[in-house]
Amino acid sequence: MHVPDGFINAPVSVAAGVVAAGAVAVSLRGARRELDERIAPLAGLVAAFIFAVQMLNFPVAAGTSGHLLGGALAAILVGPYTGVLCVSVVLLMQGILFADGGLTALGVNITVMAVVTTVVGYAVFRGLVKVLPRKRRSVTVSAFVAAALSVPAAALVFTLVYAIGGTTDVPIGRVLTAMVGVHVLIGLGEAAITAFTVGAVIAVRPDLVHGARGLRQKLQLRVGGELVDAAPEPQLTPAPARRTRTVWLTGLAASLVLAGVVSFYASASPDGLEKVAADKGIDAKAEAHAAADSPLADYGVEGITDGRLSGGLAGVIGVGATIAAGTGVFWAVRRRRTDEDSPAVTPRASV
Repeated sequence: MHVPDGFINAPVSVAAGVVAAGAVAVSLRGARRELDERIAPLAGLVAAFIFAVQMLNFPVAAGTSGHLLGGALAAILVGPYTGVLCVSVVLLMQGILFADGGLTALGVNITVMAVVTTVVGYAVFRGLVKVLPRKRRSVTVSAFVAAALSVPAAALVFTLVYAIGGTTDVPIGRVLTAMVGVHVLIGLGEAAITAFTVGAVIAVRPDLVHGARGLRQKLQLRVGGELVDAAPEPQLTPAPARRTRTVWLTGLAASLVLAGVVSFYASASPDGLEKVAADKGIDAKAEAHAAADSPLADYGVEGITDGRLSGGLAGVIGVGATIAAGTGVFWAVRRRRTDEDSPAVTPRASV
């Protein structure tokens, strides 16, 4: 759902940019509470993983494909504020390095793909885990439903933005029906990827899943015919650092394999927005990307003629760039939190 330049007029693009900037500013502040010593090292990895999986377009209908948006996944793994930042970093890397998603439409893309998917996905997720049994399986089920609903929600918001600032005269009802219809199907793929990923992390390190915290039920014992709370369990010692490194290295390896190898076998069909835009004519005023001459444009390395090698190398570079940018942002936010939490030192008065 990467919106290119020219789909949305300048005033609405600027307004969306203001909304996106505000959302990122709020998220930077909120992420300070989410990025503890366990999550901070992994948030950059989550961004890189989303970048890698977004390269894997999967077929959803005749001549149409879809790919992960990642907002619900990021929110459940590292928290909603950090999730907005993760997807925003991905979109920034894609727009600047790979000419994917217009630069003048960056505000629209962050609003639709980062903010909407994260907010809707996490709101649905939290609502479900509160009413379902407090078990790990409930987290996976809630992740599936949340991700499935976040994608058509993003399509709906894009349609609203297009209705306000679209540059072509196409009946909005046709755009709405086509966008939501195809993205309901894409949402099922998003849901499967999200549930599988969340379930895999929970199976290994449930303490690293933001959305799974606090779901352990209190142990109750029957005493004299009445249920009473058992004594609290002893505080678990933090997992060894090497176990966190193992998760990090495993995730990095998976991201590199997905982007560098598996992406070659992704569907070549246009994604949901591209297909709808071509069919309904909303791409009539699309503009060339400002970074179209980038050596990595269209996810290939300039000068390398072998398609598999070119695309794979571009994917590996993208994973590296995303994890570097994301880790830098999240460590800076984490350091800011540490500085704010440190008690001020009161100078001693001289005698």
